[in-house]
Amino acid sequence: MIELNKVSVQKGDRMVLHSINWQIKEKENWAIIGGNGAGKSTLLEVIAGKIFPYKGKAATPHYSEVAFVAKDYSFNRIVQSATQYYQQRFNSIDAENAPTIIEILQNRIKPVGTVNENSIKLPPPGFSAEEITNVASLLKINHLLDRCIVTLSNGETRRALITLSLLRKPKFLLLDNPFIGLDVESRHTLHEVLNQVAQSGIQIIMVSSVKEIPDCITNIVELKEGIVEKLYTQPFQFIHKRTAKDPLLYPEILKKIEHNPSKHDFKYAVNMRNITVTYKNKNVVDGVSWQVKKGEKWALMGSNGSGKSTLLSLITADNPQGYQNDYELFDWKRGTGESIWDIKQRIGYVSPELHLYFNRHTEVWKAVASGLFDSAGLFKKLTPEEHTTVEDYLKLLNIYHLANRKITQLSSGEQRQVFLARALVKNPSLLLLDEPCQGLDYNHMVYFRDLVDELVLALNKTLVYVTHYPDEIPACVAQIIRLENGKTVEMGERKG
Repeated sequence: MIELNKVSVQKGDRMVLHSINWQIKEKENWAIIGGNGAGKSTLLEVIAGKIFPYKGKAATPHYSEVAFVAKDYSFNRIVQSATQYYQQRFNSIDAENAPTIIEILQNRIKPVGTVNENSIKLPPPGFSAEEITNVASLLKINHLLDRCIVTLSNGETRRALITLSLLRKPKFLLLDNPFIGLDVESRHTLHEVLNQVAQSGIQIIMVSSVKEIPDCITNIVELKEGIVEKLYTQPFQFIHKRTAKDPLLYPEILKKIEHNPSKHDFKYAVNMRNITVTYKNKNVVDGVSWQVKKGEKWALMGSNGSGKSTLLSLITADNPQGYQNDYELFDWKRGTGESIWDIKQRIGYVSPELHLYFNRHTEVWKAVASGLFDSAGLFKKLTPEEHTTVEDYLKLLNIYHLANRKITQLSSGEQRQVFLARALVKNPSLLLLDEPCQGLDYNHMVYFRDLVDELVLALNKTLVYVTHYPDEIPACVAQIIRLENGKTVEMGERKG
C-alpha cells in the first residue's frame, strides 16, 4: 500500500501541495485530475520518489518497483541528448547516427561520435526478442524499431518510451498526461494498452484529463490548488463549472506595438512546390505543395508521424534538406543568400518541446526577452526600450505578476502563456504554434485559444496552428491542410 500522511511539498518559495492524505491500496488504479497549477504532476513525482515532502510522511514503493513516464522527454537522457537543439533533430547525418528504438530498448547505445563500432563493447541485450516483440506489438511500434529516435513524431516517441517502461515489468506504472500529443487512433490504442496493462496486475497511477480516463481506473483524486478537493470511486460523476476568464487584451498596449511595413512586406510567408524530405529511403514528406499568403490563418493537422513536424522544420529553416527543395519563405528562395537567422527573426514559434532548451530556473521575464534574439535564454543586456517591450508583452499575456518566477515554478498553462509571449515579443511576421495547448485543462485551453484568436486578429498575424483537436483551433483560422503518410489529403477552407 502507498500512503501519504499530511504531505506538503514546496517548490522555491511556493507551497505546491498542502497536507495531502491519500492511500492507494492493492489492485487500485488511480487517476489524478484537477486544473492547471493544482499540483497533479508534483503529487505523481512524490509517489515516484522524485520529490521528497517538505512536511509529512510518504510511504512510497521502492524505485525498482516503479516505472515513471513523464509528460515530456526530459526524463530520458537518451531522448534529451537527441534533442539538444531543435535544428539537430532534422539533420540527416545526425539522424543516421542517432540511436534507434531497438538500441534504446535493449540499452545498447553507441557513444556519441563513435566511428569504429569494433572499438566499443556494448552490454548484452536487456530483453529477449520475444519480449521486445510482445511489448512493441502492444504499443503498435514494431514498424518503428529500426527508426532513429530523432526522426519520430511526438506521439511515436511517447509510445516508444512507454514500451521501455513496460519492459521493466514494474509493479507500478506512473504516467503523467500520457495522452497529450497523441492523435485519435493513438489515444484509442493507448486506452486499450493501459486496460491490458492493468489486467496483467501492474497498478496504474496517472495524471489525466477527465475526458481521457481509461476504463481500468478504479479511483480518482481531484486536486484544487494543492489540496485534495474530492475522491471518486466508480461509477464516476463529475460536476465542473467554467471559471470566469480574465480580460484578454490591453488596448493601450496594442496601440504601442510598432507595425514596421518593410519588415512585414511579403506576398507569401510560405510557398512550397512538390516538397519531399527523405530519411533512410523513406519519404516523410512526399510531394507537398502549399501556399500561405500574408495574413492567412491555417490549421495544420494529421496523425502522429504524418510529416507535420518535418514540414514545420522546413519553414523554420532548421532542416538542411530544405536546400534541395523548391520553396520560398517570405518571398526569399531558400539558398539564395538569406541566413537562417534572417528567417527565424520573422517567425514566432511555440512547440511542445521548446521548454526543454531552457534552463529550468530561467526567470519568466528573461525567457520572454530571449525571443528578441531567438536564443534559449537571455545572454544580452536589454536596452530601456527592450525592457519596456518585454513588460508590455508580459502584461498583454496576463503574466506580468509572474515576471520574476522561474519556469519550473509555473503550471503548464502559465508556461504556455510565457512561450507565447516569447514568440510575439519581436512582433514576427508569421506565428507557428505547434500543439500549444498540450497538457492544458479545458478552462485553460479555452482561455489560451481565445487569447491566440484575439491577439492574432488584433495584430494581423499570419498563423499556422498545429493540433490534433478541432475544438482547440482558434475561430480566426479559416483554412486547413491535413497530412497523412507525408502526403496532402485535405486542403482548403475550414468547415465548422
